[in-house]
Amino acid sequence: MKQLTINQFVRKNILELQPYISFRDHNEFDTPVLLDANESPFGAFNRYPDSTQRKLRNKIASLKNISPDQIAVGNGSDELIDLIIKIFCEPKKDSIMMMNPSFAMYAFYAAINENKVVRLDLDQNFQIVKNEFLKTINDEGVKVFFICSPNNPTGNSVKDIEFYIQNFNGIVVVDEAYIEFSDQKTSLDLLEKYPNLIVLQTFSKAWGKAGARVGIACASAEIIKFINTVKAPYNVNSLSQELIMDCIDREDEFKRNLEGIIREKNWLQNEFQNITCIVKVFPTDANFFLVQFNDVDNVHQMLLGNEVLTNKRSPAIPDCIRINIGTREENTKLITILQNI
Repeated sequence: MKQLTINQFVRKNILELQPYISFRDHNEFDTPVLLDANESPFGAFNRYPDSTQRKLRNKIASLKNISPDQIAVGNGSDELIDLIIKIFCEPKKDSIMMMNPSFAMYAFYAAINENKVVRLDLDQNFQIVKNEFLKTINDEGVKVFFICSPNNPTGNSVKDIEFYIQNFNGIVVVDEAYIEFSDQKTSLDLLEKYPNLIVLQTFSKAWGKAGARVGIACASAEIIKFINTVKAPYNVNSLSQELIMDCIDREDEFKRNLEGIIREKNWLQNEFQNITCIVKVFPTDANFFLVQFNDVDNVHQMLLGNEVLTNKRSPAIPDCIRINIGTREENTKLITILQNI
């Protein structure tokens, strides 16, 4: 990072911001009488959730083999993306950079925060073009670079991620929402080496808890402190915190489900080879396929007419539909429809 400190990237008003501190959550009591937060004394979930998510962060830290101080918990990764942009990007002045195509919410939250979006067009293999990256990073005001790996909607992992962290004079966010499906090495291993790195992960995909809305940001304790300063005090509800802790305690179930998805992925890939309307199935490290069809509009309408919902990516990615892996019953229905087109 060329001898620069994190504070030099943080907006001045954020540096001066004092976090909301719940007195209850920052102190240890044995059997307190809780008359401090205007709550009802009745009900199973009548108390505000732990604003520090201490127990949950400790469990996640053990799972990920990092310090609890290196973890911020968000209401899904979406909230964390929004907070990162708020912390580091001055509205109407600074820009974020992202791959194109990639996860749309980076640009969405940049627009909400009045920040420009610089898009790096990917090559035919959906990889970043290094020369274009090196040219673009010289643009003044590019503060945060979002790398989605495995990438949504293309499914591939980004090669040589460390090169981009080393050469970007700003904050690099590696979004690993699909990392559990991939053989790619997690960028969590690079946190100690690069203070400008933030790694996003989620319990929505491989862990099967999309409805709980729990994502995590892993970074230096310094960056995590800023995220916890800017986040809403009670951003993750008690039910979700308890659900994810229980989920981590039942890691064997997660592993069985993950193995099942991988089996279905292999089955689908084999079945796709015999579908005449398919032009190409792109390599994927995620729980979905990007598939090119010879008549994408007709295929999409046929699937929709049979109540099979998929994600049409054309014309942004010509002739392509993104299809995620379901149960064997769901996958069989998909294949049967495609065979008859």
